Amino acid sequence: MKKEEIAQTVQTMIQASSCCEELKNAGRKWLDAIGTAGEHAAAEALLQEIREDVVTIDHVIEFFESPQGKRIFGEERAKAIASHAHDVKAAGGKWCDCPACAAGLTVLENAAAIL
Repeated sequence: MKKEEIAQTVQTMIQASSCCEELKNAGRKWLDAIGTAGEHAAAEALLQEIREDVVTIDHVIEFFESPQGKRIFGEERAKAIASHAHDVKAAGGKWCDCPACAAGLTVLENAAAIL
């Protein structure tokens, strides 16, 4: 994957409603640093933030079945997300497949292109 494609993937990631603020900030900083002396450091920071934020499918299930997940998202929404996560796991998925996590995993898989 070329750097331009990764930049588009990062753009998709930071626009996702499921993307946390820390990951959005790291993504924006890397996009802003492309072509500058700070690009490498920003790429390393982005990759580290992705590693901290992308979650396993087991974590998704655990959270959305918890009282906290139900309180934050509401009983029905939490149940729907947990059900979807169980389907992902049953199909062999190991990672959250929300737009932010899916894009983050793509960036990690292609990290060499931005380092």
